[in-house]
Amino acid sequence: MSAPMAGIVLAGGLSSRMGRDKAMLPWQGRILLEHMRGLLMLAGAERVWVSGRYPAFDGIPDRVARCGPLGGLYSVALQMPDGPAWVVPVDTPRLTPRLLQQLRDAQSGRCKIYDGHPLPMLFNVDNESRTVLESMIHDPLGPRSLQALQHRLGAHAVRLSPADESALVNCNTPAQWEDVAS
Repeated sequence: MSAPMAGIVLAGGLSSRMGRDKAMLPWQGRILLEHMRGLLMLAGAERVWVSGRYPAFDGIPDRVARCGPLGGLYSVALQMPDGPAWVVPVDTPRLTPRLLQQLRDAQSGRCKIYDGHPLPMLFNVDNESRTVLESMIHDPLGPRSLQALQHRLGAHAVRLSPADESALVNCNTPAQWEDVAS
């Protein structure tokens, strides 16, 4: 039997290009953070972890400031038990449970992504991955990006159907949000 899936919503960013907290944007009758948590649950996550200062969602603040999504993932990975987890950004409201499940069911690997997209990611949380995260976070000269992490873990890139590309669009600016929300 496979290990239970977890979910991680990366929501701890500054949202500086958006001009307001992306996690709190309204989406289909609720806020975006609630939507993304619900999406992970629909896909099959037994528990969803949230990176960022969101006490109402048991959010986990970054242990090391200004390390971007890698810092959020590191902070959550230190708190959660070992096992596989989907990692999603808070700002991809068109992502579907089917795409997360497809990533889970793809060829085996410790880390899986869609070709050309750093997120969503299927990430195996264990002592080895925590050690890699920690070494990257504490290396002042090294890259602190999800892509660098995926490279170090030998991520398996899954082909994404062209019809599904729009489901992975994230919203960083008011104009991008308006396009997705319309």
